[in-house]
Amino acid sequence: MRGESDEVRSFLPLPLATFHILLALAEEDRHGYGIILDVAARTDGALRLSAGTLYRSIQRMLEDGLIVEVRDRPAPELDDERRRYYRIMPKGSAVARAEARRLAELVKLARAAGLAPGKA
Repeated sequence: MRGESDEVRSFLPLPLATFHILLALAEEDRHGYGIILDVAARTDGALRLSAGTLYRSIQRMLEDGLIVEVRDRPAPELDDERRRYYRIMPKGSAVARAEARRLAELVKLARAAGLAPGKA
């Protein structure tokens, strides 16, 4: 897609789990279980990430520089110290924006072909 760097384009299309994890982290830092809950709520239960899928995705995203593990805790006195919190990085935001544009273009094409509701 035009406007994105080759590096950003190299991540596209994003795996569904990766896109949803980036969406969850776009709003605030979250721990793993918090990400699972956010994704389930955001999709009305249509997507339920297993712990295995979540942590494999997180590991890959950490290696790729899309997210980072943070030491900050929102309420340390109320939190379990074993929890790991994650934050989206600028590269992760750029990749998520590029994926959103890619998906919007697909919906536009589907509308033009009469396969999706709305104006073409």
